[in-house]
Amino acid sequence: MTIVRVEVFGYDLSYVHGSYVMSGGRTVTSLPSTVVRLTTDAGLEGFGEVCPLGSTYLPAFGGGARAALAELAPHLLGLDPCNVALVGEAMDGALRGHRYAKSAVDIACWDILGRSAGLPVAALLGGIRQVSYPLYIAVPLGPVDEMVRYVEARRAEGIHRFQLKLGADPREDAARTRAVVEATGDDDIVIADANGGWRLQDAVVAVRLLEGLERVYLEQPCPTLEECLIVRRRTAMPMILDEVITDVQSLLRAYEAGAMEAINLKISKVGGLTRAKLVRDLAQELGLRLTIEDTWGGDVTTAAISQLAASTAPGALFTVSFMNDWTVEHIAGHRPRSRDGVGETPTGPGLGVDVDVSLLGAPLFAAG
Repeated sequence: MTIVRVEVFGYDLSYVHGSYVMSGGRTVTSLPSTVVRLTTDAGLEGFGEVCPLGSTYLPAFGGGARAALAELAPHLLGLDPCNVALVGEAMDGALRGHRYAKSAVDIACWDILGRSAGLPVAALLGGIRQVSYPLYIAVPLGPVDEMVRYVEARRAEGIHRFQLKLGADPREDAARTRAVVEATGDDDIVIADANGGWRLQDAVVAVRLLEGLERVYLEQPCPTLEECLIVRRRTAMPMILDEVITDVQSLLRAYEAGAMEAINLKISKVGGLTRAKLVRDLAQELGLRLTIEDTWGGDVTTAAISQLAASTAPGALFTVSFMNDWTVEHIAGHRPRSRDGVGETPTGPGLGVDVDVSLLGAPLFAAG
């Protein structure tokens, strides 16, 4: 089987709750998402999606994904999509870096592989370990009362894991966290996530104020591993690392330094499902827990997240996000669909979702 056509589509994803606010004044209302469709000579199709969280979150942006894919597309023709390792090597040979753009192609290859085998991708990523799992929701940075109301509304919908966007004044952030803890119950988890937004001094102040709050986890307080390690030495709070974990090497460096108990594994950040599986498996062997998600995305991204989550050991899975619950637009019927704060993985072959290409309009460009 070989790839005979590569099509790249674009559409905008709007945040379902209006404005998504993070540290450093970063605000999202809508983001450009990019969808790749691979077609084979056997008539099989596979889809992948990538949606960077703006241009200042990671070294990635929507226009960059599309430019990189335009460079990569001709090099994919004639390759066997079921040989995902070879496709990855071909992309690396054609374009250095830009793993986030390559992730959409990699996901589409796994979709085809699953469809050709008649199996869900989860079965090929190590086996189906669980079909459902608890989801978390991000709580945009804002005034204390607004964040509490948001948490209470999502809690009424069945969510029991809340990732608070912090990284502002540490005293105000501590007040935000304390108020959310008081508004939640013993079965709820609260993640204090600065997205690397605190300067080192502010992070040290923040952890002193957060110490002692039950059910609170600290995520990525500072932008670099070295700064996070200094904070780590000053607190007993359980820590999650996110933005600084980009590959196996960074995971090993952080683990050897004793930097964290969990990581946030974003599929496009590491370059697709192939590399995400490698990082996931290593993290499991090291005794770490994982949040599995992506930077942003719609139904196709969520389907990929769900397949990786389903193939993760239950004891290693900390939490999951269904990105399509965060967005207005849906290109695969809002599938997979969460219910009462729980996500379920589609059981059909491949990613288990069917994309309505008519909702995407004409391709931005194509090869083949």
